[in-house]
Amino acid sequence: MTEPSGATRFWIPWSQVAYYLERGEATTYPLGTDPSVEYAVGHGGEPIALHVGLGPRQRPPRTTLPMIRIDQILENGARKARIRTTDPALLRDFHDLITAIADRIVTHGRTLDQAFAETVRAWTALLGRPRELTTEKRIGLLGELTVMSALASSYGWEKAVTAWTGPEGEEHDFGLPDYDVEVKTTASEQRRHAVHGLGQLDPSPGRPLWFVSLQLTRGGTQGRTLAGTVATVHAEVTEHAPGSVDRLERGLAAVGWSRTHEDSERWVARSSPLILDSPALPRLPLASSAPDRVSAVQYVIDVGGLSPATEPPAPLTDLQLPS
Repeated sequence: MTEPSGATRFWIPWSQVAYYLERGEATTYPLGTDPSVEYAVGHGGEPIALHVGLGPRQRPPRTTLPMIRIDQILENGARKARIRTTDPALLRDFHDLITAIADRIVTHGRTLDQAFAETVRAWTALLGRPRELTTEKRIGLLGELTVMSALASSYGWEKAVTAWTGPEGEEHDFGLPDYDVEVKTTASEQRRHAVHGLGQLDPSPGRPLWFVSLQLTRGGTQGRTLAGTVATVHAEVTEHAPGSVDRLERGLAAVGWSRTHEDSERWVARSSPLILDSPALPRLPLASSAPDRVSAVQYVIDVGGLSPATEPPAPLTDLQLPS
């Protein structure tokens, strides 16, 4: 069943949605036309979902939220992003979330990416202070911002921010036009790094993968805080690539960064960066022997003592904490 045509709406009372859910009937509420925004009930096996039209080259937003999935569907020949929840017990609350996203798109003219990110940020702030990042994640973000800054010196800030794909759930941290980069940062005296998944050290077909190993140590008054580094990068992007600020902020939020976090630890480089090409990396034997029977693996590699690459990409030869 489809709602009768008429004026577009951006708010659907939950009582109306519950009416169709209780009867097992499908319906669609058209909310906007440019892009198309529809509140769908009982379509594609989903109790409720938000469908938003995609442009010719537009991809659905990515999310790390465990209870929310965003995928792409084809409906009447049109590509659309579908936002749905994996937990049926949260349907009532999810209803409020997707109507808030729809409102930002239809009423305030935000893009789907902007509407989703802004809604999630607002709800996170409303529900309380975010959990503090672990030390491992803090120095990991420091390392990735260090590489981003180096890439910006060669490609510009817009391309450097766009290349940062790690927060989007991609296999590698950066995707450049000609190669990918995986960044690992440690505060230990040994170059030991945690590897998450069987494919994290494998290059994508036809694309070289470069591995960056950074070692940091607490540096007292001479060191850089994560907050200071984020502020430096944010200021550079605001000045040189203002159109990329939203993307940068979405990436920072996706990895768990928040300006409300206390930040007093200062870091300096413990040693020079080590750049390796992927064939030089140690491999987990299981990864090649039974990849189809293992779905999740985490392990630690030690790259200390390995010979650095002789001809790494030029942007990776001058890595320094942004200041």
